[in-house]
Amino acid sequence: MLILCPRCKLISPNLVRLPQAAIARREIALTFDDGPHAEITPQILDHLDLHNAKATFFCIGEKVAAHPNLVAEIMRRGHSVENHSYRHNTLFAFSSPSLLANDIVKTQKAIEAATHGTAPRFFRAPFGFRSPFLGRVLRRLGLQHVAWTRRGYDTTSRNPDTVLRRLSRNLAAGDILLLHDGKPGLVVLPRLLELCSHKELRSVSLSMIFKDVETPPQICNRTMTSAGGDHTPSTNAPS
Repeated sequence: MLILCPRCKLISPNLVRLPQAAIARREIALTFDDGPHAEITPQILDHLDLHNAKATFFCIGEKVAAHPNLVAEIMRRGHSVENHSYRHNTLFAFSSPSLLANDIVKTQKAIEAATHGTAPRFFRAPFGFRSPFLGRVLRRLGLQHVAWTRRGYDTTSRNPDTVLRRLSRNLAAGDILLLHDGKPGLVVLPRLLELCSHKELRSVSLSMIFKDVETPPQICNRTMTSAGGDHTPSTNAPS
């Protein structure tokens, strides 16, 4: 099933590597899923600061609502905060268009509230599993789906060396790396950052890489039903 193919592009647009301009600048994108975490996230931020590295945090909406000040701190330190659904539901990919839209918009609102109006521009589906309806919903909300070039499977492996090896094998400019906002990712991060420095690779956030791309409109006042495609979209909705 294509739903279970997180990196494929047949269902809908899917970013798995950075554009050529970022590759030429020797940039990579470190991304952290499933946060924020009250204890782990601040330590991740400190490690990133030590290496002058910027990252992208794909955050879960209910955790954003629980830790708005921490989300604001992520932004204050120059990283980007993006949408990773509201509850990271296992069955997210099997939801109807209207339920997908409700979930994504609810998370957008939580992040906008925590960041004082900065709307996410990117979305990553839970587990990377995408519904055939998701592309249309994201397009109407002005969001781009982001997968990854390589991942460490840091939520399932107990061996930091194995996680690092998965992330670093053939590591190159333009790669999007997936870690999680948890202890295994935190353990691996210092060594990964050292390796990037050795390879002269610079970690930047997705918002930095795509800063010249038109920012989608804030959606706090947009209807969830129009985003889901159940009614005619408003004239302000992206085509």
